[in-house]
Amino acid sequence: MSVILRQERICSRQGIEMLHEINRLKRHRNAAIVAHYYQSADVKAVADFVGDSLAMAQWAQRCSAEVLVVAGVRFMAEAAAVIVNNATVLSPELEATCSLAEGCSEESFADFVRRHPDHVVVTYVNSSVEVKALSDITCTSTNAVKVINSIPHDRPIIFAPDKNMGKWLQKVTGRNLVLWDAVCEVHDAFSLDKVRGLHNAHPHAEIIAHPECTPELLSEADFIGSTSALLDRVLSKPDATFIVVTEEGILKEMRQAAPQAKLIAAPVNEPNSCACGICPYMKLITLDKIKRSLETLTHRIDIEEPLRTLARQPIERMLKV
Repeated sequence: MSVILRQERICSRQGIEMLHEINRLKRHRNAAIVAHYYQSADVKAVADFVGDSLAMAQWAQRCSAEVLVVAGVRFMAEAAAVIVNNATVLSPELEATCSLAEGCSEESFADFVRRHPDHVVVTYVNSSVEVKALSDITCTSTNAVKVINSIPHDRPIIFAPDKNMGKWLQKVTGRNLVLWDAVCEVHDAFSLDKVRGLHNAHPHAEIIAHPECTPELLSEADFIGSTSALLDRVLSKPDATFIVVTEEGILKEMRQAAPQAKLIAAPVNEPNSCACGICPYMKLITLDKIKRSLETLTHRIDIEEPLRTLARQPIERMLKV
């Protein structure tokens, strides 16, 4: 099946005309689009690569396009602008931010680091470029355990900004981490009681959860892992039933990869609601905004020196791990 036919099967009817125009603009600009799993189906259909935060960064580093459109939240576009050498990096929507990045300002974090001298500073990729520049090494949910385990045991560690992931890392690695106090508003909102109710209704289902969830919910999970790890878990048991506790955007990939699997989206903690978790910031990216971004080369993400060099060092250390 050709790429265009595959895209048209995925895209909505309204998106097909936009899809053709975006493909034309990509050829005209020598552009590529990298998208996160949490994007809408239409946005992922026009992307040249879809993955989690780590895979996006690795792909961006290898990309040879002159223009790179990052269909993700702002910290992802910033990370791409830091690590690519010659491409123009565009964010289709500057308001597509992240509660974790917003919950850890440069000024407050700099003071936090000063109050904990001699600590190795590990920052989750869900952070601003300024906070990354204050760090020794970054990590994603895919490689966080490896990053923590790569640090000598006699070195104290700061982990920021996700306290939920930090508590999970303490449990998994046995390390005592000094934690920043911020959470992902999507993963923190999943309802423990409703997940338990689903499990009672489907006792043979496996609960799989992202480590940004609360410790109480993670204690109920049968498997904990990054977005890509959750997808791999479903692929490893293609006929099983899963209660999926993460942003709903990954469910489409899971259904396509394992059509026989029964996938149940975990509900969020809202009264009289069974709604699944949706990241409102990711969903700000639309085909129309991607098209406008390619037409006008906006919004360009430029990271000035020396900030770029300072932020690049911890990201490159992560990529080596």
